[in-house]
Amino acid sequence: MLDLTKLAGQMQGLSEHLSSEVAESNRRLELAKDYLKQAFARQQELIETQEKWRDCLLFANATPIEPLETCIDIPIPPKVHTVISTDGSQIAPNHHEIAYCYLLNIGRVVLHYGQNRHPLLDSLPEVFYRPEDLYISRQWGLRTEEWMSHRRTASEITVLAELACSVKTEAPALAMVDGSLIYWFLDQLPMDARDRILPPILEAWQKLRQAEIPIMGYLSAARNIEATNFLRLLACPHSQPNCINHCPDQLDYVPCKKFDTLRDTTLWTTQLKPGQRGSLWRSNNRILQLYEDQTIYFCYVHVGTEIARIEVPMWVANDAKMLDQALGLMLAQVQKGYGYPVAIAEAHNQAVVRGGDRNHFFALLEREMIKAGIKNVGTSYKEARKRGSIA
Repeated sequence: MLDLTKLAGQMQGLSEHLSSEVAESNRRLELAKDYLKQAFARQQELIETQEKWRDCLLFANATPIEPLETCIDIPIPPKVHTVISTDGSQIAPNHHEIAYCYLLNIGRVVLHYGQNRHPLLDSLPEVFYRPEDLYISRQWGLRTEEWMSHRRTASEITVLAELACSVKTEAPALAMVDGSLIYWFLDQLPMDARDRILPPILEAWQKLRQAEIPIMGYLSAARNIEATNFLRLLACPHSQPNCINHCPDQLDYVPCKKFDTLRDTTLWTTQLKPGQRGSLWRSNNRILQLYEDQTIYFCYVHVGTEIARIEVPMWVANDAKMLDQALGLMLAQVQKGYGYPVAIAEAHNQAVVRGGDRNHFFALLEREMIKAGIKNVGTSYKEARKRGSIA
């Protein structure tokens, strides 16, 4: 149990720390706004510098594709349209349970608007129990739980593409997922492991491209700093932004980190009005070199309740009509969901595995094991004791 009496004594120190952090954050924000105004006039110069020295830059940064001062009103979407979304959840493998296995559950949602059609709200569960599923990740030094999470990411996208392409509708459609389309974790994976995750995802995106259904990643409370880091090119005190020579250790003091930890969303809160999007950016993350012609672009949108980061593949970003329509459908979803896209929220609700679901899963598994003639079926003594107290 949490001892609230002992915890209360630490709250004052925490509140004082947070107060000082707020003051420092406001200082960084004002400084970043000044640098952004300077960048308006020097944008092309900064892009050329970025391109010339990109191999020497040791911090994540993105390239603006439109003027930095861009503030575009998102168009009203058509009344007749369809939104598709998937999300995933899992039951992790546990040696203390009655069997060592794991389960992935992919929630599926199709919402039709203005078409007098029933929505689809369901989930697709899959159990993994074969040795090649449970232990394949050990050859790459990955824990089974970690590999399970990567498998889930790929499953969410492949199920999304299959679902979207199977929906028969002449209306405009949008495929949405919760989170980033830039899979940062791939950069840490060995090539063999990466080849089991990324190709199915890119193939699924290609199917959506052929079906002319845009895919979009929606990031709420995004912590990204790629756009703000573009301003570090302006803040660099050296004649050349050669981080390798001038600032090889980015963990030490770096003079261009004048607004370090300031999020993109915080800066763009000062630039956008509700219903507007900012400039389009191309991410330069190293892992995107593997995406071929489906590299990721993003923009920030004031959805009314927050500044959301919206990510799309290049083929969506390059089609102005498709992008505008997709953003309109996204904003309508946020409004219908009272601040968060309703399709993504419902996909999560369909996917989540609650405590009762977990108990039913293992009860079903226990019944099948007994039916198969397996004796001494049950959890470990440790797991049994954790589920109750005798004190």
